[in-house]
Amino acid sequence: MNFVDLPPLNALRVFEAAARHGSFVQAATELCVTHGAVSRQIRLLEERLGVALFVRRNRAVFLSREGERLFAACGEALGTLQRALHELVPQPAPPLAVSCEPTLAMRWLIPRLPRFHARHPDIEVHLSAAGGAVALETGHVALAIRRDDFAWPAHYCVQRLAAEYVGPVQRPAGGAAVRLHTRTRAQAWPTWLRLRPTLDLALSGEREFEHFYLSVQAATAGLGVAMASLFMVADDLAAQTLAAPAGFVADGSHYVLLSLQPLVLDERQQAFADWLAMELQQTLQQGAVLMAAE
Repeated sequence: MNFVDLPPLNALRVFEAAARHGSFVQAATELCVTHGAVSRQIRLLEERLGVALFVRRNRAVFLSREGERLFAACGEALGTLQRALHELVPQPAPPLAVSCEPTLAMRWLIPRLPRFHARHPDIEVHLSAAGGAVALETGHVALAIRRDDFAWPAHYCVQRLAAEYVGPVQRPAGGAAVRLHTRTRAQAWPTWLRLRPTLDLALSGEREFEHFYLSVQAATAGLGVAMASLFMVADDLAAQTLAAPAGFVADGSHYVLLSLQPLVLDERQQAFADWLAMELQQTLQQGAVLMAAE
């Protein structure tokens, strides 16, 4: 049979769907046509080939021996076409999966992501919020932004991003003279008091919150004074919804970027890392006056 003598490709497509499902009705649903249209295409194909492709029995259809041979050939041909199309048409790169500590992600990274997308419109970032240990080997995350307060596997690649600066924050108009604690950074206040032993904020009561984010929100609401990261309240300080009466001091920890391979081996990862470091340094520069208080 010459190529011009082949049955219409649409008829073969209908046949392949009907054979795969073993049902004209399910084939019609997949192809968004009527049951009658499927039946007509199959009948025309059988007349064109001169063989019965299906055995009809009690309202059910089964492939004949000839139908099984044609179904196998269709599978091979469609598979070859799919592979060829995959090679011809560039496939979009999957999103760059980045994991970030929750409060840093919500209060600092997300508001700045539009700037990254404007600079790199071809790189889509998929952000997830998590803290502590991360299993990069699973492939679910390519990069992890963490504070270096835990041990990670020795084979992970580590890029130091910025030092952490912490300080007490409260609503500018004042509020309750209460120290706000958070379980996720239980040592935040003790560390700051050790670094700034001469400062007395005259705080009496205490309130505890589950997460860092909640304690900062509570300070914004006037419920007390929270110990916060400069990065996490930078935008609030700029908008004057929070104030830092005692400034910020480096607590000895750092933010780092974890990856499985050196960043230079992946252009997208390197681009994100460079942008991230730049944004963090810009935030530190904007907070330089407050950090001078140390």
